[in-house]
Amino acid sequence: MQSGFQPPALNCPLFPRCLACPPVCGKDAVVHICPSVGWLLCIAGTVGVAAVTAGPGVTNTVTAVKNAQMAESPVLLIGGAAATLQKGRGALQDIEQLCLFKPLCKFCASVRTVRDIVPTLRRAIAAAQFGTPGPVFVEFPIDVLYPYYLVEKELSFKETPRGLLGGVINCDCWPCQALPSLCTDPWPCQALMVLPICVQVQQCVELVSRAKKPVMLLGSQVTLPPTPVEKLREALEALGIPCFLGGMARGMLGRDSPLHIRQNRREVLKEADLVILAGTVCDFRLSYGCVLSRRSIVIAINRDRAQMLRNSDVFWKPRVAIQGDAGSFLLSLSQGLKSYSPPQDWATSLKDGDQRKEKANREKSKEPTEQHLNPLKLLHHVDNLLPENSLLVLDGGDFVGSAAYIVRPWGPLRWLDPGAFGTLGVGGGFALGAKLCRPDSEVWILYGDGSLGYSIMEFDTFVRHKTPVIALVGNDACWSQISREQVPLLGSNVACGLAYVDYHLVAEGLGGKGFLLSRQDEACMDNIVQAAQEACREGHPTLINALIGRTSFREGSISV
Repeated sequence: MQSGFQPPALNCPLFPRCLACPPVCGKDAVVHICPSVGWLLCIAGTVGVAAVTAGPGVTNTVTAVKNAQMAESPVLLIGGAAATLQKGRGALQDIEQLCLFKPLCKFCASVRTVRDIVPTLRRAIAAAQFGTPGPVFVEFPIDVLYPYYLVEKELSFKETPRGLLGGVINCDCWPCQALPSLCTDPWPCQALMVLPICVQVQQCVELVSRAKKPVMLLGSQVTLPPTPVEKLREALEALGIPCFLGGMARGMLGRDSPLHIRQNRREVLKEADLVILAGTVCDFRLSYGCVLSRRSIVIAINRDRAQMLRNSDVFWKPRVAIQGDAGSFLLSLSQGLKSYSPPQDWATSLKDGDQRKEKANREKSKEPTEQHLNPLKLLHHVDNLLPENSLLVLDGGDFVGSAAYIVRPWGPLRWLDPGAFGTLGVGGGFALGAKLCRPDSEVWILYGDGSLGYSIMEFDTFVRHKTPVIALVGNDACWSQISREQVPLLGSNVACGLAYVDYHLVAEGLGGKGFLLSRQDEACMDNIVQAAQEACREGHPTLINALIGRTSFREGSISV
């Protein structure tokens, strides 16, 4: 009952010993056990784990699993299932589950016997981390999880049935022992399968050494093992090539690096003579490759060949395409360019343009709105108050889109957003996993008021599990990201309007702390944010309900 990606055998010589703790029972695994959605997250360099109930518990994770697939997150989804002998007989929550996940997962399996549990999970975990990371699914029929006498009692057999059913029960395949404790059984450490970097690196060394206006775009893949992010940062600084950072790579160069360019990406890419796409995909985020100049030499490096060549030969074409690990490639490139020094006037001009745009954004933050707070001013204040140990979770459309231009993470793996799938509602689950994984970090969720509706009840979870996080809600009483497109095209704001709900009171009703931030509080904005931070440090999940107005910032920004 297995389908999808088939990883190498665990005794394969391609799998060297791992340097980290083993997944599933390892100390760094992020586990969110939820009977419904089960949002999945892994920021610890290993596999994330979610366990959900059968039927609707499993189906509620389909969106989350698709999000993990597109975000290239290694996730193990464990789902319950109806008892093996009750399949197809109308048992509670009995549906065909594997067929739902075969298009989404690298590996799918149904455990049929107790002795298959450990080897099946080992294969699933190996598949999740092999090559391009992604989700895997393993279902456990309920009769595999209980001792035989309980299963026998539940099925109400007065005596062993005759015929085929009796033969099945008496055969060796019938589960006859309780589920062994996985965490007391030492798991052999397994490493990620790192795709090799071939001799094309030398070709890239020669191309980069001749470039006058090089630029790099780094995506989440550069943060994957086996390359430590500290070593990668050293390699990037040694190369000296200006970088745009996206996904989990945000913060890779710190908050004020002269190499980190955040603004004017479209203009820079049109001017660059060499572009390195390191784990970056030419999808809607790069206008399907249209932002790349046909005069530019493009080097693409990605673990997934299909993603690497997305829309190539239509809007763009790579000179060199390497299927491999982006982090390892950049280390090799740095080694081959030890004596290389990029033109300083190019890097300086990009940073100057970056700073001019940043200054213009700060000026816009001073403009008054018709009512309520200027969201840009609010975001600038929050950015200034973030401690070095902060970790940011982004869940929303318009407000979060503005935050991406203003709020700066302090380091890599400190920015979690929905990724290419753009799934609203990830905030609560992501923040829960992040705080449990990094309890010493100050975890922030930046919400739009639309996205908050999907997971505000997670404040009950935060309170019950004593998991203090800070949620900042940009409350403009509107689905603004949709309204930006709908109003100009259709002349109507129908179905986009919301209300200025007292979300801070909802958080308090669930046991957390709530703060209201409106225009009347503008003069003491920092004091309110700091009070929320103090409440969080005292162990209270906290929500700041910030009433914000409309600005012209990012006017016309539509992502389709």
